[in-house]
Amino acid sequence: MANSKQASKRAKQNAQTYKLRHAQRSVVRTAVKAVRASIDANDSVKAKEMLVKAEKILDSSASKNVIHKNAAARTKSRLSKAIKNLG
Repeated sequence: MANSKQASKRAKQNAQTYKLRHAQRSVVRTAVKAVRASIDANDSVKAKEMLVKAEKILDSSASKNVIHKNAAARTKSRLSKAIKNLG
């Protein structure tokens, strides 16, 4: 429990930030899963479409510090590499 007014405010802010970041991280994961599902189904056209959307979401969340910028770049790289390997 917070002992001061400042600490209680920070506790509230941290709880709100956690909820927001958690939801944003969930959106990122869902976008990446959609691309991976298309890759697993060998549907290169749909995978490329989903990759464009996922890249936008990854870049956006990296700029908001939801995920690290290098993690976003690594994920985009791995997904695009997987799509290129489809043929």
